[in-house]
Amino acid sequence: MSFQETFKAISHPVRREILNILKNGDVSATEIAEKFNLTNATISHHLSVLKKCDLISEQKYKNYIYYRINTSVVESMMVYLSQFTGGNKNEKD
Repeated sequence: MSFQETFKAISHPVRREILNILKNGDVSATEIAEKFNLTNATISHHLSVLKKCDLISEQKYKNYIYYRINTSVVESMMVYLSQFTGGNKNEKD
């Protein structure tokens, strides 16, 4: 998945909040949906967008689906963004 599509995925506040929820570990789809005043279909759509960009992965356990952040994709984004900080500062004399 391209950075463009990944950044587009995280441009939506609901998807950013889902990532925020997942930062502390695996969370079921039911627990994620409980945090929002949205339909299950809408939450499912947002989870699908995040999965398509490999920002999250899912694991089925019994009757539940648990989601987790894919840290390698997040780290790649951070490395990409880090090129725009430091070292290239324009100093005025």
